[in-house]
Amino acid sequence: MLSLLIWLPLAGAVAVALLPRTVSKTAGLGIALATLVVGVVVAASYELDGGRQLTEEREWIEAFGVHYALGVDGLGLLLVLLTVLLVPLVLGAEWFKADAAGSAGARSFVAWTLALEGLSLAVFCATDVFLFYVVFEATLIPAYFLVGGFGRDGRSAAALKFLMFQLAGGLILLAAVIGLYVVSAQQGEPSYLLSDLERLDIGTEAGRWLFFGFFIAFAIKAPLFPLHTWLADTTEKATPGTGVLLVCILDKIGTFGMMRFCLGIFPEASQWATPLVITLALISVVYGALVAIGQDDIFRLIGLTSLSHFGLITLGVFTMSSQGGTGAILYMVNHGLGTAALFLVAGYLYDRSGTSSIREMRGVEKVAPVLAGLLLVAGLATLGLPGLSPFISEFLVFVAAFDHAWYVGAIAVTAVVLSAIYVLWMYQRTMTGPTPPEAETTKDLGVREIAAVAPLMVALVFFGFYPAPLLDVSNPMVGDLMQHMGIQDDAPTVVHADTDAEHEGEAAH
Repeated sequence: MLSLLIWLPLAGAVAVALLPRTVSKTAGLGIALATLVVGVVVAASYELDGGRQLTEEREWIEAFGVHYALGVDGLGLLLVLLTVLLVPLVLGAEWFKADAAGSAGARSFVAWTLALEGLSLAVFCATDVFLFYVVFEATLIPAYFLVGGFGRDGRSAAALKFLMFQLAGGLILLAAVIGLYVVSAQQGEPSYLLSDLERLDIGTEAGRWLFFGFFIAFAIKAPLFPLHTWLADTTEKATPGTGVLLVCILDKIGTFGMMRFCLGIFPEASQWATPLVITLALISVVYGALVAIGQDDIFRLIGLTSLSHFGLITLGVFTMSSQGGTGAILYMVNHGLGTAALFLVAGYLYDRSGTSSIREMRGVEKVAPVLAGLLLVAGLATLGLPGLSPFISEFLVFVAAFDHAWYVGAIAVTAVVLSAIYVLWMYQRTMTGPTPPEAETTKDLGVREIAAVAPLMVALVFFGFYPAPLLDVSNPMVGDLMQHMGIQDDAPTVVHADTDAEHEGEAAH
């Protein structure tokens, strides 16, 4: 089932590249929707008792202990579902934009998008470290061509900067992967299987060095301060759809890797490095929000808000608690929903105004109320308004942060005030005030554009009031991870009424 999920969009990318231009978009959207159906079937086949499920394992390179091994736990499943949901929405939202890309055209955009989807799904399903590394690096190929081939002036330089940062992280990761092979070979048969490496006695010094190899690569991908400088340039120059693919899917590989590989393979090193990582996470939270406040380009602003949000996700991961881990997983999903909506609606605004400069836009809500309303909802989700799903994530992370140390929580919650400033100020400058003459003819959103954003809005509201489906999937995985790391949680337990009555009876007796 997981192989079908991965290879369907990859094969679809090849097919779309060979099809006539006139049918490439329709075929690509059909393949993305078929992948969504397979993803739903995978979710329906998943049992909520935790553990890796739907596993596949075949020998690939026997001499090095490399396997074609797939499987999903709660974290992997939720990111798989996020990926298969966002890709068809991006293709629908960008339906006409890629046609204006000259020689690149819609066919190339759709093909690279499907390729990125398939490789990202492989990353979230890989349970062999070598296989993970291969697809981790392979995601850079479609991402580079999506940034460099489509978007605004300066996109080639932004694509090159993005590629250089990611390749540097991949090179460091390769060294750590080779180090894992050496350690496993010294203790018997070499193996890259995650199940084998989690039981491996790596040793304190070696484990800490290898941890940093993995962590640096993931901190670049996430991104985390000070390895974030590629992010704003990329989101500013790329198309809004490409921004969704990079920030809401590809960057999740960073925080996914921290939880699955750093904590899973190097539990001692992860706890040893916690003070440093939490410091970097807090800097990302505050710095990203402060810099976002001063931005004039709306896409650059969205990119920098994600720097702040990824800081909160990383903070949740490294608080080493059930609340923090669950909050981080939910934040990965909810950030993907909210930020994707914000990117797409900002893209609609850019199409109509012809500019991404916030100071040049105003009074839009009078002539395009639906666009303004969707931008407001997406912005309120970004700032964590109660009733929208990101609030649940932030609340859990803040609880874990205060439980870790009061001053960590005190610094983290500044994100609430700062995010309100950059979101509401952005909305005020673009949507309110008198409508300039050149904006009076601005058209409101059409049916296709609303349809591309509507599922995200529904999910934001639904999971804001009823997060139980996400919690049911994530909680067992987090519990297993805490047990693997030997961490005893101080989380309160719920005592049922009948148990309470029994205790009262025993006390009376």
